[in-house]
Amino acid sequence: MRPDSASPLIPFLIACAGIATFSAMDVLMKGLSINIGAYNAVLWRTSIGTLVAGLLYFASRPAMPDRPTLRIHAVRSLFVAGMALSFFWGLARLPMAEAIAIAFVAPLMTLYMAAIFLGERIGPRSVAASMLGILGVLVIVAGKLGRGDYAPEALWAVGAVFFSATLYAYNLILARRQAKMAEPMEIAFFQNFFVALILALGAPWFAVVPGSDHAMPILGAAILATTSLLLLSWAYARAEAQILATTEYTGFLWAMLFGWMFFDEAVTLPTIAGALLIVAACLIVASKTPQLDPIEPAAA
Repeated sequence: MRPDSASPLIPFLIACAGIATFSAMDVLMKGLSINIGAYNAVLWRTSIGTLVAGLLYFASRPAMPDRPTLRIHAVRSLFVAGMALSFFWGLARLPMAEAIAIAFVAPLMTLYMAAIFLGERIGPRSVAASMLGILGVLVIVAGKLGRGDYAPEALWAVGAVFFSATLYAYNLILARRQAKMAEPMEIAFFQNFFVALILALGAPWFAVVPGSDHAMPILGAAILATTSLLLLSWAYARAEAQILATTEYTGFLWAMLFGWMFFDEAVTLPTIAGALLIVAACLIVASKTPQLDPIEPAAA
């Protein structure tokens, strides 16, 4: 659907709601990753997500996708699986605001991914902006080192989130191709299905059946992830990507709020300063980058 020429206010607000919903999912996934590990949290969330998205998808009596479309669903899911595992492993060991701030470097990395895989040219302005984004990450890490109260695994967690952002950057390249081949509900179902299938390969060694006290958080995370995808897909179908892209950065505000509410996490000045540098770098790039086709947002 082409972006609507009417006021983008409603799509903008819906996109903000989608980011808020996704941030609420992060709260549940952080708790699950702490209690049953990132692997089991993602395995069971995507397994339940397959059922939730499958009910909605097959209710519309869809035609089965062809082989090339199934292939890109499977390939992208491989990256999503690695992205989700590394992100939630890091999120379990970092304050939410820090993890989300570091993850914001993904759009900057997409610049270099596009140059490598799509042959796009990177201008000096974009290179300078990416350096500003890296500086933001260094400010956050320096603030953590300066406090001297970080957990032994904290720096590994920073690396895990950074690695997740790298996978997410390439995931954006795949998402643009995938969005031209499939509808949002199809993407939601097959992404959950293939990620669960990929992770199930390790089930004999790593899977743990969650207790009854984890059932509702798993179900809630699956519903929130699917809801967020649908809200964002609706918004991106009705307003330009350049208008809606800035809603991504409201995730940092939700991360600060939810981290404080549910995990008693204080937000430090280095984290805020680093996040502002990263956001500024992304906005610099966005202001000079030709608008591409809207993509279907990917739930981690």
